[in-house]
Amino acid sequence: QVQVVESGGGLVQPGGSLRLSCAASGSILIIDPMSWYRQAPGKQRELVAQITRGGTTNYADSVKGRFAISRDNAKNTVYLQMNSLKPEDTAVYYCNARGVGVMGKYDAWGRGTQVTVSS
Repeated sequence: QVQVVESGGGLVQPGGSLRLSCAASGSILIIDPMSWYRQAPGKQRELVAQITRGGTTNYADSVKGRFAISRDNAKNTVYLQMNSLKPEDTAVYYCNARGVGVMGKYDAWGRGTQVTVSS
């Protein structure tokens, strides 16, 4: 009943910036929370940043001070501003939306967008 689509990934040099976007669509009543996860080669998927409908945020220790998550509730969209990027940030970044739709609770995942940090 709910779908999410990520965009904005790409290749960036160390120290550079990138902004990811994720748009949710479908029979949405509430999205709470929206999150960004990432998975690097050979590693498990990890939570990068999360934001509630009310704007409360939390971040992985590895990205605190460098990444910022925000959302536009009217557009059902979440963003991840990534600054001071490091090679270890290279991963597929996934958007996750949880909440309630007209048919009940949902847990929607995007297909991912590749972020590569390399000189």
